[in-house]
Amino acid sequence: MGAPPGYRPSAWVHLLHQLPRADFQLRPVPSGFAPQEQEYQQALLLVVALAGLGLGLSLIFIAVYLIRFCCCRTPEPSGAKSPPPGGGCVTWSCIAALLVGCAGIGIGFYGNSETSDGVSQLSSALLHANHTLSAIDHLVLETVERLGEAVRTELTTLEEVLAQRTELVAAARGARRQAEAVAQQLQGLAFWRGVPLSLLQVAEDVSFVEEYRWLAYVLLLLLELLVCLFTLLGLAKQSKWLVIVMTVMSLLVLVLSWGSMGLEAATAVGLSDFCSSPDTYILNLTQEETGLGSDILNYYFLCNQAVSNPFQQRLTLSQRALANIHSQLQGLEREAVPQFPSAQKPLLSLEETLNVTEGNFHQLVALVHCRGLHKAWKIKCRGLGLPAGPGPLPLWPPWPGSHPVSTHSHPKPHCAQACLPCKRRTRASSPFSSVPPKGSNRTARFSKQQKPLYRRIMALPCGACVRMPWKACSSCCSTPSCLRGP
Repeated sequence: MGAPPGYRPSAWVHLLHQLPRADFQLRPVPSGFAPQEQEYQQALLLVVALAGLGLGLSLIFIAVYLIRFCCCRTPEPSGAKSPPPGGGCVTWSCIAALLVGCAGIGIGFYGNSETSDGVSQLSSALLHANHTLSAIDHLVLETVERLGEAVRTELTTLEEVLAQRTELVAAARGARRQAEAVAQQLQGLAFWRGVPLSLLQVAEDVSFVEEYRWLAYVLLLLLELLVCLFTLLGLAKQSKWLVIVMTVMSLLVLVLSWGSMGLEAATAVGLSDFCSSPDTYILNLTQEETGLGSDILNYYFLCNQAVSNPFQQRLTLSQRALANIHSQLQGLEREAVPQFPSAQKPLLSLEETLNVTEGNFHQLVALVHCRGLHKAWKIKCRGLGLPAGPGPLPLWPPWPGSHPVSTHSHPKPHCAQACLPCKRRTRASSPFSSVPPKGSNRTARFSKQQKPLYRRIMALPCGACVRMPWKACSSCCSTPSCLRGP
């Protein structure tokens, strides 16, 4: 017994179902959905453990990089004017990793949306099935009550009125027996009555859990996105402390991302096994929870010509009984009304009850047919089979030292001679180190060739060089000592 007719597992489900599985002893495990077996549980836990292994390797790689950066760094000569080698490569590598992480976050949003759509289809299918079963119970209860009321009142009154004619009384009693038989047959159609499983409660629980799952997943993705954006901002603004704070935050995000990936991977593998062949497991589980017969469950889960309708005999007997009641009432109307005018009122009431009963009977025939519930079953399988998406990809955090804010120290005189931070003059020795006192003409002691250069230095921000190469000036002005000013 495989998938329901009309339902075809997606390529994602088929791919995950074909992946090999193993327990803790690395022994192969069948890919059939069996969550109650210990070997299958170990196979799913092993999938989660793979995500934990990836987290451990990531943390080890980061720790090795930090140790190498902090402890194995070669001292730079005091007169060096260029930035440390490889800094630009590390910076661009960090930016590329952040962009890849942002792309992974977009895939995570898509997967979260797909999962939410699948759970919504599952909830809608459960509500549809609950509505169908509730309608069957309601129609059966209403019809049986109408027939019982007709037997107790109208038929009893009719027998009393026709007591003088024995053959008419026998026809009325025959109609009574047929009405009681119809009520007894229709009661067997309400197969879901008394079942402890409530589909409405299951649908509400699924929707409740999905709301919090969706919200938690969105918050996790937004946290990752904010970490990426603020890290890129720190790299662009050359803010050392912002990058360090985002690095610490990214370590937390790294743990959450790998954990989420492990749980989602195990869930996706389990759902792929279930959706590849859902009938067998659901039949056994439903029979265990509800106590229904296998003939009823096979009819609704398979819904093909090979499985007969278990209610066909009841429907046939009820239809024949209703036809007999209708013919007997017509005979009584022809023979009894001319002799007993008082019998006309109960006969008209019985015919009205019979018409309502026939209308309810036709609705029951349509509801009891397997098409409606089997369609809901296919929608459930399709909703569970929607891929959850790759989820939040593990983001490599921006490591300390991978940003362009250099931690190497440079001599302060070199910085003062190379650039003018924050549009302020430095105190180091330079062609303009002799500054006039306050209130005097500050440009009087400079020659005509020096005046334009002085004004240019005072007007340009940090990074403007005085007859020095760009690299030397850039390296100088990016040092913490130069950013703080003299």
